[in-house]
Amino acid sequence: MAACVSRVELSVSCRSLLDRDLGSRSDPLCVLLQDAGGGRWAELDRTEKIKNCQDPEFCKKLVVDYYFEKVQKLKFSVYDIDNKSFDLNDDDYLGGVECTLGQVVSSSVFTRPLELKQGKPAGKGTITISAEEIKDTRVVYLEIEAQNLDKKDFLGKSDPFLEFYKQSDAGTWQLVYRSEVIKNNLNPCWRKFSVPLQTFCGGDFNKPIKVEYECIHPEKKQKKKHYKNSGIIRIKSCKIETEYSFLDYVMGGCQINFTVGVDFTASNGDPKSPDSLHYISPDGINEYLSAIWSVGSVVQDYDTDKLFPAFGFGAQVPPSWQVSHEFALNFNPSNPYCQGIQGIVDAYRQILPRIQLYGPTNFSPIINHVARFAAHSLQQGTAAQYFILLIITDGEITDLDQTRQAIVNASKLPMSIIIVGVGEADFKAMEFLDGDNGVLKSVTGEPAARDIVQFVPFRQFKNAPQEALSQMVLAEVPKQLVSYYKWQGWPPLELPEIKAM
Repeated sequence: MAACVSRVELSVSCRSLLDRDLGSRSDPLCVLLQDAGGGRWAELDRTEKIKNCQDPEFCKKLVVDYYFEKVQKLKFSVYDIDNKSFDLNDDDYLGGVECTLGQVVSSSVFTRPLELKQGKPAGKGTITISAEEIKDTRVVYLEIEAQNLDKKDFLGKSDPFLEFYKQSDAGTWQLVYRSEVIKNNLNPCWRKFSVPLQTFCGGDFNKPIKVEYECIHPEKKQKKKHYKNSGIIRIKSCKIETEYSFLDYVMGGCQINFTVGVDFTASNGDPKSPDSLHYISPDGINEYLSAIWSVGSVVQDYDTDKLFPAFGFGAQVPPSWQVSHEFALNFNPSNPYCQGIQGIVDAYRQILPRIQLYGPTNFSPIINHVARFAAHSLQQGTAAQYFILLIITDGEITDLDQTRQAIVNASKLPMSIIIVGVGEADFKAMEFLDGDNGVLKSVTGEPAARDIVQFVPFRQFKNAPQEALSQMVLAEVPKQLVSYYKWQGWPPLELPEIKAM
């Protein structure tokens, strides 16, 4: 029987947050985490950061799958963000709340006091969460400008931004979109933006939307006899389109190809030593094998032939004993495919005693290798194929500049890259590659066409169930796949007969 699952979006606001900044108010952001078992939590999503605000109403909605038959434990954590790093360990914790998704969806408005830890209130801070089921896949695209706005700054012009609100069933107004700020401009034209129709108006075309067309300043209107307005808002374009989902593409014929790249550099340690990350314990596993099983067991269901290419990098390989950064785990370069995930595991076990761990840690060769296959698939004009590369590594990247260029090139192809960091190394370079930290650029300044990298340190999941790692590392893949086909303008029904680029 199919699971009863719905998609819900969660709206979050806070009141009376603690003030952790000197000379200004906190810059809050809310993170949504899901119980990963064993006392550990895995991040699902996070809101935008709002500057200098103790009563934030976050615009970004947090989307989560709702299963009636599961107890889904969630944690909402609020932080004061003082830097651009994605890592929250160096940010001030403003409080959080634990609850279940069932509690949220069964309440019209779910409000709780924030706590710094169990039983310790975070001042007078509270968090309010409301849920709405996503029933409509259409998206509204808007382009908006304003003219002759009032000058509000003493030394310069105004810095305008735009907000949209929708009326809830209870009659209150709920924020659905906040634009970027355009500095020093009384005639701004904001970037074209899109909002899911469900978020915008609940799919109801008759639902009131609050946005000023003539901007009226009540005090000025009373004081000035010939007052007309304080500027005009003009909607340049409004379009409603269908937003296709990951399942639309998969069910429309898209095949997912899974490739594994394993780090065999000397920093892993001698595989014969129990201290080595490549040491296979008496129960037959290590962190490399755990990552392969965890991710591969999910991805294999979307590949019909279950043949997966697997490569190693950073080792000296026979017979020449030259260092290679893209050698087949089965030692068959003309046919590097392994039968199923078990085939990858078997090839990994067999190759360990036959190679010499060496270095350096170069990612670009294997990324370019998979990218060539992704580019070749586009030229065939046959059924659509999407490529997922799993790289498992223990250390910092040696060829960072070349890797940045390889990722920028791959971002134009049907491809995603998952990096799992094993061991206790410093993985700041990996976090830099993850598009969550902003648009990745090559050394020459060329920006990535889209975010295709997801990095996760394995140590966060050592004591968690196997599925927790796969849920985390694969969370962005559906969005990345959809973003690629949307970028190309390919609806699902056209996928089986894609035209050559």
